[in-house]
Amino acid sequence: MSLHKEERVPKLEIEDAGTFDVEEGKRLVLAIEEDAGVDILHRCGAYAKCTTCRIEYLEGEPARMTAAEREVLESRDLLGQVRLSCQAVCDHDMKVRVLMTVTSTGLDGPGNKPEPEITPPPEWTERPA
Repeated sequence: MSLHKEERVPKLEIEDAGTFDVEEGKRLVLAIEEDAGVDILHRCGAYAKCTTCRIEYLEGEPARMTAAEREVLESRDLLGQVRLSCQAVCDHDMKVRVLMTVTSTGLDGPGNKPEPEITPPPEWTERPA
């Protein structure tokens, strides 16, 4: 490992939870759950199928989204309103609002543990303006 490589530590701010340093490239849903300790839902196991990991970006919304995210948000008339934390990585500073948690919904748990990488393998598209 080069000593000259500058380490980038993105800051993730979660409304009503605080600000957290997150490993660069970490899947956002996992950063919210593991680093911030927020009991965010991911009922489908983070495969862009159920939309329970939905968030709002308050700052730092990525300019791109996966085709899987676009498809499920369009099918549920949510495109342009929310984003899926399972389809994003922490590669820059961002501030988000978590919309569905185990606590707020009364469900029996968050869902299957998400894989470290975005699933399904991402096909990137531009997000709608």
